[in-house]
Amino acid sequence: MQHTSTVAPSAPPPAPDSRTFARAFADVRDAWRNRELWGHLGWQDIKQRYRRSLIGPLWITISMGTTALALGLLYSQLFNQQLPTFLPYVTAGFVIWNFILGVVSEGTDVFIANEGLIKHLPAPMTVHVLRMVWRQVLFFVHNLAVYVVVVAIFFPALTKPYTMEGENVVQPGIGWDILLAIPAFALIVVNAVWVALLFGIISTRFRDIPPVIHSFINLIFFMTPIVWHTGVLNKVTNGEGSWRVLIAELNPIYHYVEIVRAPLLGHQQSWHHWVVVGALTLVGWALALVALRNYRARVSYWV
Repeated sequence: MQHTSTVAPSAPPPAPDSRTFARAFADVRDAWRNRELWGHLGWQDIKQRYRRSLIGPLWITISMGTTALALGLLYSQLFNQQLPTFLPYVTAGFVIWNFILGVVSEGTDVFIANEGLIKHLPAPMTVHVLRMVWRQVLFFVHNLAVYVVVVAIFFPALTKPYTMEGENVVQPGIGWDILLAIPAFALIVVNAVWVALLFGIISTRFRDIPPVIHSFINLIFFMTPIVWHTGVLNKVTNGEGSWRVLIAELNPIYHYVEIVRAPLLGHQQSWHHWVVVGALTLVGWALALVALRNYRARVSYWV
C-alpha cells in the first residue's frame, strides 16, 4: 500500500503593518505630490459654490468688508479709538480670523464631507485636508482685498509712527517689514494642515466633537484681541490690570493672528509670538502624525 503524505498549505505572509510613521509620512508626501488633484478640486469647490451668482466670489469680499466696517465703527466708539488706526487693526485681524475659523470649522468635517471620495478614490487621506486648506487660502486672498482698500484709505496715518489708544508703545508704521506677513501666513497654513488632520480624524470617530467646537468658536472670537487690543485691558482698569494681559497671552489664536497682523499694520514685532507659534507647530504636527499613524486606515470605515 502506497502512503501519500499531505503537506499543509503554508500560511499566507503577514500583512505589512500600516501603523508606522513611515506610512504616515508617506501619506503626507504623496498628498503633496498630488497637488494638481487637490488644487483643482479646491478651485472647483469655489466655482461650484458661486456657480449661478452674478459676481461670484466677490460676495466673499463684500461680506467681509461689511462686517469689518461695522465692527470697526462700533468698537472704535466703545473703546474710544482713533478710526484711522483702529479700523485697519480690526480689518486685518478679522481677515486672519476668518481663515482660522474656516480651517477649524471645516477641518472637523473634512473626512465626513468627503465620504464618497474616500470610499471610491484611492488617494492619500491628506489630499482631502490639503483640498480644504487650499480652498480657505483662496478665500483669504479674496478677503485680503478688503484690507488693501482700508489701508489705501488710511495710508497717511499708517505710514508714520502712531500709538494705539491705551498703549504706551509707539508703532513704527507700515514699511518693508510688511513682507514678514508672507512667511507668517505660510506658517499658519502649515499649522492649518495639522489642525485639520488631527481634528478631522478625531471628529470622524467621535461625531460629538464638531458641534462642541462650533459652540465654543464664537466665545473664542470675543476672547481673542481682534475687535479689541491688549492696551484696552490696562485702560479699563486704570493701569492696574497688567495681569489681565494673560487673557490674551494664554490664547493660542492670539499669537497666530499677531504674527501676520503686526507686519500688515506696521506694528513692532514681538518675537515671542513666533516662538509660541513655532512650538505649537512642532507639538501639533507630532500629534497629527501619531493620529495619522494609528488611525489612517480606519477613517474609511468610520465615515
